[in-house]
Amino acid sequence: MRLSVLGACGAWPQAGEACSGFLVEHAGFRLLLDLGYATLPRLLQRITAEQVDAVFVSHGHPDHCADLNPLLRARALGDRPSPPLPVYAPAGALDAVLALDRPGMLDDAYVVRDVIPGAPFELGPFRAETRLLPHWLPNAGIRLTVAGRALAYTGDAGPSRHVVDLARDADLLLAEATYPDHVPDHSRRYLSSARTAGRQAAEAGADRLLLTHLWPGTGQQATLAAAAEAYGGTVAVAVSNLTVDLT
Repeated sequence: MRLSVLGACGAWPQAGEACSGFLVEHAGFRLLLDLGYATLPRLLQRITAEQVDAVFVSHGHPDHCADLNPLLRARALGDRPSPPLPVYAPAGALDAVLALDRPGMLDDAYVVRDVIPGAPFELGPFRAETRLLPHWLPNAGIRLTVAGRALAYTGDAGPSRHVVDLARDADLLLAEATYPDHVPDHSRRYLSSARTAGRQAAEAGADRLLLTHLWPGTGQQATLAAAAEAYGGTVAVAVSNLTVDLT
């Protein structure tokens, strides 16, 4: 299993960057985890729109799903229209982004499959497990398992025991860390810090920790230092074009 970072900015993309979007590949199957602002051009530097096999969207905020629209346009309006793309998301999470075009324009380009948190399902070659994690909108964290390897991804989430459940003995925890340490009071229930991500990775026994969704302008060194105070494993910050092989 291979994870490639298309973008990792929180809230909006910094100049030359993109928001949350990750390409997960195994045995020729290509899955997108989130597809936020500016991620599609980066994806198309790697593969064509037609080569995407499935999309999982953690929640409906546009920094996690806005570029689903141009992906579907590329598949529907190209010279060779593609078969419907399976798109997995919490119920209703995609209503806004799917309503951007005129009614019916993209209907043949996708099929929405509602994710029921807590109910395992097969997603291509992966066994997928999801948990509802605290955020302003319903947010599904996911664990993908294949060939004895496991990847856990939080989407955006405040502190939760379910993060530890998803990341138990995982090879990689891809965790939202909007802030290095202190989370403002108004966001404390719904967003996380690098320190919290480090603590949860340590409790879960995750082999590696990759921090994502940093607030634009946040220093990477402060973020890494906060996580490392709670977690003794390998920790890094997700940056565009980073690739991690889970072998």
